[in-house]
Amino acid sequence: MDFSTALPTYFITLREGVEAALVVGIVLALLKKAKQSRLNSWVYAGVGVGIVVSALIGVLFTWIIKVVTAANPQYASVVEPMLEGVFSVLAIAMLSWMLLWMTKQARFMKAQVEGAITEALTQDANAGWGVFSLILVAVVREGFETVLFVAANFQQGIVPAVGAIAGLASATAIGVLLFKLGVKINIRQFFQVMGVLLVLIVAGLVVSALNHFDEAIANLALSNRASEDLCFYYEHFTKIHSCILGPLVWNTEKILPDEQFPGIVLKSLFGYREHLYIVEAVGYLVFLLTVGGLYFRSLTGGSEKATKTVSVSQR
Repeated sequence: MDFSTALPTYFITLREGVEAALVVGIVLALLKKAKQSRLNSWVYAGVGVGIVVSALIGVLFTWIIKVVTAANPQYASVVEPMLEGVFSVLAIAMLSWMLLWMTKQARFMKAQVEGAITEALTQDANAGWGVFSLILVAVVREGFETVLFVAANFQQGIVPAVGAIAGLASATAIGVLLFKLGVKINIRQFFQVMGVLLVLIVAGLVVSALNHFDEAIANLALSNRASEDLCFYYEHFTKIHSCILGPLVWNTEKILPDEQFPGIVLKSLFGYREHLYIVEAVGYLVFLLTVGGLYFRSLTGGSEKATKTVSVSQR
């Protein structure tokens, strides 16, 4: 069994899981401070139901994929890569948005959670439900992104799901270290490192999405003469060619094959391909320059604000 495909989901679930663990830890700490530890069971219930809902969303996606493929068996070679491409685009959009949004909101996370808990506690009759809903939304939000990423790689079987479970377990362990054992971890640095890794993983997903669409359209063109013109780029005299991705940029098949170590790890994590086409290369660079650029700008902007705040307080 090739566990390299579990690495991307592991790192994504680890990062998203730590975000959820921080919310849970902050809520538990606030309840203890307010002498409302009786509501802890609502917190744990929110975590449990959130994990179950995320898993059910994953099952629903798997069922939709099977139903669509079964309904069009003659086009299975077209439907499967097309669905993978669609789920990849959804995962790219969600993960990119959450990465940028969370980077901006991280500085205010504690204040926001504090405000939500204070509001929930003022409504004695519904305090438990308020705490439960806050935790449920936090867990499902993070779980949904992982489910989308796993769905985008559904042909790889159960291995990505194993990576997601391992990431969730690691995130839980970090939460316990932080809030139960009092171990000091530089959370800001952790999120910065994981953020850079996530940018590279999602950039690789851009290459994978384009590859899926190329495969789907190529299979459609081969299965139906009326669709032959869909392949606007096709070199008949070369062994390696694409349908819609343009000419080959590099061929590292003999130097670093993507089905052998370490190429297979680079492929799983960062979208490395032994055969890279011009459209894939442009897509990868555009993503890094736009989303990656915005992410690094938000990091430097945040550090500049923090420096200004420290200098003002020292005065």
